[in-house]
Amino acid sequence: MSRFVPVDRDTAYLLPPSVDEWLPDDHLARFVVEVIEQLDLGELTRQYAGRGSAAHHPAVLLGLLIYGYANGVHSSRKIERASYDSVAFRYVAANTHPDHDTLATFRRRFLKEVEALFVQVLMLAREMKLLKLGHIALDGTKIDANASKHRALSWAHANKIEAQLRGEVQTLLALAENSDRAALPDGMDVPSEIARREDRLNAMAQAKAKIEQRAGERHQREQQEYESKTAKRQSQREAGKKPRGKDPEPPQAGPKDSDQVNLTDEQSRIMPVSGGGFEQSYNAQAGVDTATMMVITRHVSQACNDKREVVPTLQQIAALPAALGEVQSLITDNGFFSQANVIACRDAGIQPLLALKRESHHTCVLERFAPDGLAPVTADPVVQMAHRLGTQAGRALYGLRKQTVEPVFGIIKRAMGWRQMSMRGLAKAEGEWSLVTMAWNIKRMHVLRAA
Repeated sequence: MSRFVPVDRDTAYLLPPSVDEWLPDDHLARFVVEVIEQLDLGELTRQYAGRGSAAHHPAVLLGLLIYGYANGVHSSRKIERASYDSVAFRYVAANTHPDHDTLATFRRRFLKEVEALFVQVLMLAREMKLLKLGHIALDGTKIDANASKHRALSWAHANKIEAQLRGEVQTLLALAENSDRAALPDGMDVPSEIARREDRLNAMAQAKAKIEQRAGERHQREQQEYESKTAKRQSQREAGKKPRGKDPEPPQAGPKDSDQVNLTDEQSRIMPVSGGGFEQSYNAQAGVDTATMMVITRHVSQACNDKREVVPTLQQIAALPAALGEVQSLITDNGFFSQANVIACRDAGIQPLLALKRESHHTCVLERFAPDGLAPVTADPVVQMAHRLGTQAGRALYGLRKQTVEPVFGIIKRAMGWRQMSMRGLAKAEGEWSLVTMAWNIKRMHVLRAA
């Protein structure tokens, strides 16, 4: 008698095999299909005209993308290959094999519709008693754009190259005029050389126009901030108070030498990244429920810092269905702090817990367990928030930030392997971030249901 299990790859099945039989009952692929079957995909299905050959159902294509992103398979070509190689992908695809072009076209075409499904998934989690809003921890992470930082062109370098090209064009024109009297270098085609440089000059002109447009938008924004600060300081002087610090300097109009545009993805930006250095990136924001670690709000920004990301988050919270529950507090690190953001949270009926400074890693034990001080008698929302952050309850709430939103980013980047945008442009980056966070939410719901 053999000590090994017989190996037989030739015997045919008596009955056609079912993919359903090969997949464990508690597998994530089953849950992805279950969730998608409960979503309203009417906005997707209505856009299929029904002409020509039969199309793959949007539920199948969406399921493949979500399951792929949840498991670190983002490439449409790899998803197509997995529909043959993987039992789980076969199950999601119902034993069909959509080609990579179909998957890529679907992802590109229906990004806006997929964004709308994000809230449907949250509502489904609520119906399954897996989610009830309370405290939201907000943070951002830099995601590489589908573009190289080496394809970025600065204002100073553009002017330098432009001057060089114009000089070369003049030299070539002079050579063309004197071609009858002087021999040209071997292999030189003067008209084609001039045309090549004129094409580059046109590209430079377009790049400079975009830099100038951005500089104008920045100057308008900075001018508004300058006027607001100046008016505030003037009102303080009229009230007999001395403003703190120096008077603000008026902003300078026009591009700076360091202003850049990327020639591959012009809407991405050079941003500092953790660990040092700079990369061509987008700033992906996520508001995470502290009780469930599900992403509640998400958006993508072009800003390097996070000070302007509180208001868009509050707008998304306000647009959520009332059935999801009420957000009680918004928790962030000091990168989000500003008086305007504190006031915006208060006006939205949400308790702000925006750190005023970097937290210390070595807090004295007596300080940590000290009794709460008396609440300050003031209407200043920043002073009130600072007091809340110093209380036992405030410290406990703020401590939830690191153990919720930061692990979510870590899992998305490492376990799910998503560190770079697949598509170019801010709108597409926004749509893909919605797809990624929706995949995370479904993956998280699967874990919560099993708990």
